[in-house]
Amino acid sequence: MPLNQYGVLACRAVERRREGGDDSPHYQVHLTDNDGTSYRAAINVLSQQSPSELLYIALDDFRHPMTQLLPPAGSGWTSLPSRAGTASLDFIRGNLFDPSQMRTLPPELPGVDNDLADLLDHSVERAIADRTASVYIFGQRFGEPAAVDKVFRFRPSDGIHDVHMNQGNTGRFREDDGVWQDGGLLLHFPAESRWIAIFLAFQSQAWHTDDTTGHTIAAAPPPPAGGEETLRILAALVNPVGPAPEAETVTLVNTSAAPVDLNGWHLSDQQQQLLALPAGRLEPGTTIVVPVHNGFHLGNHGGSITLLDPAGLKVHGVAYTEQQAQREGQTLTF
Repeated sequence: MPLNQYGVLACRAVERRREGGDDSPHYQVHLTDNDGTSYRAAINVLSQQSPSELLYIALDDFRHPMTQLLPPAGSGWTSLPSRAGTASLDFIRGNLFDPSQMRTLPPELPGVDNDLADLLDHSVERAIADRTASVYIFGQRFGEPAAVDKVFRFRPSDGIHDVHMNQGNTGRFREDDGVWQDGGLLLHFPAESRWIAIFLAFQSQAWHTDDTTGHTIAAAPPPPAGGEETLRILAALVNPVGPAPEAETVTLVNTSAAPVDLNGWHLSDQQQQLLALPAGRLEPGTTIVVPVHNGFHLGNHGGSITLLDPAGLKVHGVAYTEQQAQREGQTLTF
């Protein structure tokens, strides 16, 4: 069964608390909305399943069309539907980041800049100090109307947890699987026109999951690590010069040391429309420019492009914002 109450908190961060590295520690954040209502975000920094260290990625200049779909800053809790085309997060289908770039960190160690709590501190403490900063935290809501919060002691108890990937689970956590319901932390600093994004996942989770249930696809191979993909999306011309219909293109590169047979490969747009790659071989280190047609669309208001192998499994994906798409005639590189 997917998460019970999935959504996003849009608030200000007012304080934080680190819980160390024992048992099942969390990084706790006290948040308030525009009405003064308090919430707590409980962010996992250690897994209950082996390997215990979490995977993380921190993006200091996050650019993605989903930021245009977020609720107003400071608006508190907003429930989100678990489907594409909304502000909901999906680490696999949303092209939020490159999973091969995730790394592991222990939850808490002596010293500075060497653990996951330190990493979170860099952004959260900055947001606490900057009263114009907005914080968006995605996950599952919790709370008890008659209870006092166990960490920050405000009443009533209200908050968000599961601020991590929520699909491809194993064991008893498999019941939490679902698509378009992943957790995450976004911080907006208006004075810099900058978004910072932090995404967390457990090493025990799978990166090829069923499009309906979010369960692990058992026969799927593990994703390549460290940018070892055979094919990658290199660039796209999303807003050519001239009136519609425009001659949009997507450029792919073969990063491997061997030719790739393109038969059966597809591109998918933000609406899941498929575009078959031209038949033939792509030699090592060479590129191919794929013309867009047959209903495949690269919108000028932001979008995503996903590369699927002959088995229909995601190999690579990118996204672009409306601001990037407004540059008429300019090829976007990824």
